[in-house]
This record gives sequence, C-alpha cells and structure tokens, in this order.
Amino acid sequence: MTYKEEYRASIDDPAGFWADKARDLDWFKPASEVLTQDEQGIHHWFADAELNTCYLALDFHVNNGRAQQTALIYDSPVTGQQKKYSYRELRDAVALCAGMLSNHGVGKGDRVVIYLPMIPEALISMLACARLGAVHSVVFGGFAPLELAVRLNDATPKVLLTASCGIEVNRVVEYKPIVDSAIDMAQHKPASCILLQRPQAQAEMKNGRDVDWQQALEAAAPADCVPVKGSDPLYILYTSGTTGKPKGVVRDNGGHAVAMKYSMTAIYDMQPGEVFWAASDVGWVVGHSYIVYGPLIHGCTTVLYEGKPIMTPDAGAFWRVISEHRVKALFTAPTAFRAIKKEDPQAELARQYDISCLQTIFAAGERLDPPTYEWLADSFHVPVLDHWWQTETGWSIAANMHGLESMPVKPGSSTVPVPGFNVQILDDSGRQLGANEQGFIAIKLPLPPSCLTTIWGDVERFKSNYLETYPGYFSTGDGGYFDEDGYLFIMGRVDDVINVAGHRLSTGEMEEIVGKHPMVAECAVIGRRDELKGQLPMGFVVLKNSAGAKPEQIVDEVIAMVRQDIGAVAAFKQALVVARLPKTRSGKILRKTLRAIVDGDEYLLPSTIEDPAALDEIKALL
Repeated sequence: MTYKEEYRASIDDPAGFWADKARDLDWFKPASEVLTQDEQGIHHWFADAELNTCYLALDFHVNNGRAQQTALIYDSPVTGQQKKYSYRELRDAVALCAGMLSNHGVGKGDRVVIYLPMIPEALISMLACARLGAVHSVVFGGFAPLELAVRLNDATPKVLLTASCGIEVNRVVEYKPIVDSAIDMAQHKPASCILLQRPQAQAEMKNGRDVDWQQALEAAAPADCVPVKGSDPLYILYTSGTTGKPKGVVRDNGGHAVAMKYSMTAIYDMQPGEVFWAASDVGWVVGHSYIVYGPLIHGCTTVLYEGKPIMTPDAGAFWRVISEHRVKALFTAPTAFRAIKKEDPQAELARQYDISCLQTIFAAGERLDPPTYEWLADSFHVPVLDHWWQTETGWSIAANMHGLESMPVKPGSSTVPVPGFNVQILDDSGRQLGANEQGFIAIKLPLPPSCLTTIWGDVERFKSNYLETYPGYFSTGDGGYFDEDGYLFIMGRVDDVINVAGHRLSTGEMEEIVGKHPMVAECAVIGRRDELKGQLPMGFVVLKNSAGAKPEQIVDEVIAMVRQDIGAVAAFKQALVVARLPKTRSGKILRKTLRAIVDGDEYLLPSTIEDPAALDEIKALL
C-alpha cells in the first residue's frame, strides 16, 4: 500500500484502520469497540480491551523464539561499562523489580516516580511498573528539588526510585541531597524511597523511609504481568505549561502499544532483531517511546547510552557506538548533530569507524535546519529524515514514512502527516488555509492512538489547553504551512512568531537563513520589544571553531542574508556573536528566557538549564 492509500484509509475509517493494526499485538482480550468517547466527550482507543505492555515488550518475545536475542545494550562511556541483556534476562530482571515494588505496596493504578540516570535500572523500573499495572512518572535525573517536589505533589506516588548519583562528562551529580530536599518541601511524602548505590557516590540513608535497592531485590520474588484495560494509564510525563505549573501528560496502555508497534515499521523501517538507537534520555518522551517501549514491543535490540555526543571522549562517540553495536537506525535531536559538526566539521572522526551498518538517520525534538541536514547528508550518504512530534502525542505527527515508501526529502520540512493525524492549517478564526499560507497547526479529532487523553488530575485543563481554541480540533501550539506538494513545514511555537509593524514573521525562517552562513555553527533568533514597530528580530550566533573572519564581518553578512531572502520588512538589524547558546538539558534553546533578558523583564531561571553561565555571558554583552 502506498503512503497516500494508507493515509486516506486512516482518515476515512479510523476505527477500521487501527483495528487492523491492533491485530499485530497479542491482547489478553480484544476491544469490543475500537473507538469510544467518555462522559467528557474525550476519545479513547481500545478502552475495554485487556493487555499488559510489559508482556508485549518482553514475555511475548521470550515465549515466541527471541529469549536469547539481545534486548538491551547498555553503553556508558562515562563509567567505562557495557552490559547486554537478552530478552529472557531482561524479563527476569523486570519481574524481580516488579516483585520488589509489590513488596512495598505498589499495585495496579498506584504511581511510582522514577528519578534515575541513564542506567539499566531506569528502563527496568519503567517496565516493572507496567508489569504491575502501576503508573510510572519518570523525572529527568538532576532536576532541581522544587521541580521534583511539584511532581511528587501532583502524581502522589507510593514509592520513589532513585540512585546515589548521576554522572556528567567530568563530574558526579549526587542525587540524594536533591531527593531529600524535594521530599522535605513536598506536601505528599512517598512511603518508601528505594535507592541504588552507585560506586561513584555513596548516599546516606534515612531510617524508616530509605531502602537499599539491592537488599530490596534480594527480598523479592518475581511478579507476573497484571492485565489492565486499554484505557488504563501506562505513565504520566510532565511537560512545561504556560502557567508555570507542569502538565502531567497521561498515556494509556492500549493505544500506545498499537502506535509504537506500527511506527517501528511504517516510520523507522525496522524489523524484529535489528538494532535501534534513540540517543535521548528516558526522562523525555523520546526515551519513553523509542528507547524503551517501541523497540522492545517490536522485538528489536535497543541501546541505552550514558554519555554525550561530544567529550565522552570526543565527537566520534556516536560513530563508535554505531560501529560497535551494529546500529541500523539512529534517532536523536539536531542539537546533538550540531555539537558534533562544530567539533568535527569534516566528520573526520566518523572515518575511524565502520558504520556501514547505519542505514538511516532520524532527527526530531526541534526543527532540523537545512545546513545541519546538508552536513549529515553530505557526510554520511544515508537518508536523513526529519520528523515532528510532541510530548502530548508520544510519536510522530509528521514524518517521511520510510517503511511505507521512499519519499523525496525537502530540507526544512518534516514531510507529510503520519497516518491517523488529520493535520490542518487554520487562521485565527479557525478557517482552513491553503498551500503556502502560514497559520496555526491543528489536528482534527479524533486524535490517533497514543496521544494524551487527559492531564493528570485535571481534565478541564486538558480541554482548555488543547481542545477549546478550535472546537473539533487539537491545538498543537505550533505554526507552519503545507506547500503545494502537501509537505508540512513547522516554523516553531506560535509564540516564536513575531509581529514587526503588523507583519507576522517566523523567527524559525530567519534562523534557517542565518544558519546557512558557512561560518555559523548555531543560531537563535528572538523578537525583542520595540516602541516603533512592536517587535524587532535579534540574532544570537555561535561561530564554528574554524571561523577565521572577524565577528563583526559575519554579523554584517548574516544581516544582509536575511534582508536578501525575506526583505527589508524583516527589519533584521541586530545580531550578537556568543560563545554558546543557553539550552535545557534536552538541547532546546531557551528563547523565552533570552527574550525576557533582552526586554529587561523578570524571569525565573529554568531548572532544566544545562549551563547557567551561558546566560551570564550574554547579559554581559548586552
């Protein structure tokens, strides 16, 4: 079936389409009705079906000929460790961890907060919760105490799972002081805090609450899979909200499993037994979907990497992992590739490794800018495919459907809507726009399987945030357009569109132009307040290590490029050369914080910031 046929089938008959895809999974009991609505009018997929996500990810494969196949490869350049788990070994480790949780009162529907670094126990804990029908909420290891406390209060977990430390490039981050502080300030106190002692740091234990992980495992017996409903929650994952209070995105079991299974072939062109590597973190949605659940449900081998794209030990780190573990497909954020490109612009380090196994590179998490795309395509001669998705959806909204048919790449575009996602471009009044008209990106209801069904404990916030802006649609909060070939271009969050003297201009488009300059490694464009025109664009530019021209000359050149490509209407007249851009730990540039600094507004330093000194350096330049 061609992409167009598959997509049309998913829009014309959603229930029939997804019922067909669901047959690829081993359900305990199939759904009596594929698509239903609850009393709030919210759609659910496979609501009354019975299944267990951990069973699908592990037990099914052990029982059907993959017991000896490698399920998980743990690769940690920061500790010098590697470890492989077969499907049977991983199943047994997960079953024992589930027994440990059960001994501490965790059962179906209970919440468990997981605050762990990128170690096997993080993945094992997630699957152990799924095995029991419990709901896990992974909090990025190293989050500040207040952020952890907020999540403890919202999720009200019975148990907190943590470790003594995480390991960065050149430092050990002790977790226990963060955890103790978070529990002290939280109104909700977990009954137990189970802690894994790592050799790099020993944590002091608090009597009556803290439990040694290894001792707790030794006291446990393996637990069986607990059947759950398709509409029962699998996990809560918190994402930033406009109010400052994190939103707990709720993912159900049934629809999630169907979408994960489908996406591994339709988007990523993976077959069971092949090696897939999502170079992300289990604290983010990519880690949930494509380090843990997607590859394992599909019977692939997944890679868990505790390291960085550079400095562990160098910018050849990714190519070493690909070569050693025979990775077929790599999926990571464009930021990682830009970091590698900055350190190794000619990709010389990649030539030290045999990466002939690598067949596809996938990028998501932020827009894949054309210069980075071109560098990857020219350097590695494999398909480089951008795709666009959100924490809220759990998988790709738009992609190059690599497993269905080979589609021409248009740099800057995430290609076409994924089957099930009825994507529309709307204006302020909700009118559908035509080709090459920029507007608000919305998805016509019903959303396909795996998308959020509510905000944890706050269905009214879910409806007001996502469903009420355009009735009958899910509002993505992003802006963009379709071109004449039906390719979707994402131009960034709606609040990244600036208004210059009444003209709506995309900062993403300006970043694309600035990024084409041969001396520019990375850039960000924001809108700063202006008394005359409302807003004016301002650029922040990081130069390549090999940059030889004077910074002032490069600034003049990028300003001229924007003027040439967009016109004088862009009013792009100011750019600063900076040593680095302020980012979150997941690699997203802190544009909102930059705007506040430039405009002289008050701002809170995000707890997710990777390097606070980057902001100080920029403030000194202003």
